[in-house]
Amino acid sequence: MAIDIDKLLQGNRRSLAKAITLTESKLDQHRDQAQTLLEQILPHTGNSIRIGITGIPGVGKSTFIEAFGLHLIKQGHKVAVLAVDPSSPITGGSILGDKTRMEVLSQQENAFIRPSPSGGALGGVAQKTREAMLLCEAAGYDVIIVETVGVGQSEYEVAGMVDFFLVLMLPNAGDELQGIKKGILELADAIAVNKADGSNRNLAQQTQRHYQNALGILQHNSFWRPEVMLCSALEGGNIDAIWQMISKFKQKSTEVGHFERNRALQNKEWMWRLVHELIDRRLKRDQRARALYEEMQLKVTQGETTPYIAAHRIVESI
Repeated sequence: MAIDIDKLLQGNRRSLAKAITLTESKLDQHRDQAQTLLEQILPHTGNSIRIGITGIPGVGKSTFIEAFGLHLIKQGHKVAVLAVDPSSPITGGSILGDKTRMEVLSQQENAFIRPSPSGGALGGVAQKTREAMLLCEAAGYDVIIVETVGVGQSEYEVAGMVDFFLVLMLPNAGDELQGIKKGILELADAIAVNKADGSNRNLAQQTQRHYQNALGILQHNSFWRPEVMLCSALEGGNIDAIWQMISKFKQKSTEVGHFERNRALQNKEWMWRLVHELIDRRLKRDQRARALYEEMQLKVTQGETTPYIAAHRIVESI
């Protein structure tokens, strides 16, 4: 699969889409091509703000992202949206319907929307989202939004690959606070209570106070106190204020050195995840290891040995 690097660096959307497809391929030949491509474009990456956005189903993530993206484009930014769709554990297929949910944004020249199947990756986060971010940066996109499939393990995954993590909430006066994991709130750099319009306005303000109290007892970065803001994606209310807050975070984060340190740490963690992935792939390909795997699996299920001893023998075989 030939990728025109010059066209990619010029921001050609077709070349960008082909490059992301290449990184998602499971063929060895394509994987090698993808890594060569990523190494070539690496000097052109890193010039963006990476924003993770999550929220429970029905909170209005797609509506918010569309309104947010359109606002940023009017400000002169180029916006890429990497929306992760859950893959079916039965068929392996995904709906990939993000372009239909962000119809206006998808038609903008300075927007790029890429729905990616999670492919069974932990927490529903696409395995190749990190590579896709680098390619989007090389293509000139300076704001990259990663949308997760909902509240769950995927939040921890996304928080580990973005600069700013925004959690969207509904105006339920904090009723859902009991069901939100403490860890999700610890990860949040900000909470936005969406649908704060019409008859929901008073309820949204109550919800805002609930989350402000909840965040007040949690530990966060020393340079940043997470904010709880109201917004209306439908009416465009406070969308600019949220962008100003994210810009302020980036400025403070850069000033204290957190921005670069955080990205360096993310790259190190990414490397170790790939080490585990490559070891796993090698184990599955090695004939001796595969035969031993079947033998050890049987012994473990029959209670003849411990999982640790079985795992140790399999790894030692390569």
